[in-house]
Amino acid sequence: MLGTEVCEVLRRAGGFEPLALDLPEFDLRDRARLEAVLADADAVVNCAAYTDVDGAEANPALADAVNHLAVGTLGALAAARGLYVLHVSTDFVFDGTLDRPYRETDQTHPINVYGATKHAGEEALRDSGANHAIVRVEWTYGRAGRHFVGKLLERAAAARELSMVADQVGAPTWTRDVAGALAVLLARRVEGLFHYAAAGYATRFEVARAVLDLAGRGDRILTPCRTADFAAAARRPLNSRFDCGRIDGILATPRPHWRDALERYLRGEAA
Repeated sequence: MLGTEVCEVLRRAGGFEPLALDLPEFDLRDRARLEAVLADADAVVNCAAYTDVDGAEANPALADAVNHLAVGTLGALAAARGLYVLHVSTDFVFDGTLDRPYRETDQTHPINVYGATKHAGEEALRDSGANHAIVRVEWTYGRAGRHFVGKLLERAAAARELSMVADQVGAPTWTRDVAGALAVLLARRVEGLFHYAAAGYATRFEVARAVLDLAGRGDRILTPCRTADFAAAARRPLNSRFDCGRIDGILATPRPHWRDALERYLRGEAA
């Protein structure tokens, strides 16, 4: 999902010649293939991940191989070649119990396999010795892949009455905006750990109401509920709010508010 946007943004920015690699042709776990690709690279943007949060509970070895071990291998190979690595991580490295937005310096404590493997991947990249930046993102949606906004609209097309959790708080974030931020970091080879999300915060329920209204589905009946009301294999953090002050000091333009970005996305705006 994010990789598609990153390539388009980089092509438009000029000065980059992105090469997109994805399954099934390319598997990040294939060390030999990875070595061959890096031989012709100047830098790496790693958007690849095993992102099936519930599926990771049943397939921890696969999630660890993609989210952790492969990232460590990537970092080691990049370090040997002097390549810069820009790696995408997640809000799921936190347990969501903090009563304020999370800063990069806050203690991590993942509460599911997905979060644990993504955190292990961060550590592996840091330990690899590669010049790198890690950008944690949250609640992403975009034109490619499966995501909250698309799934909600599918549900709204099939039913008039919907329920949505009202105790998870964060910021829905358009992958196009994430890609723009990554392009800035890549161009300057900025190193460090950063949080990126759209400005403002909302509950999943509030986001769902906005999606339905903006998409012309305002007649749908939306009922609030709790995360605990849904049976799921993996626990979810309730607080996914990010403090993005660190990356704000680098970006040339302010992060868009989540509702403004969502409206642009639903209008089909290209950028």
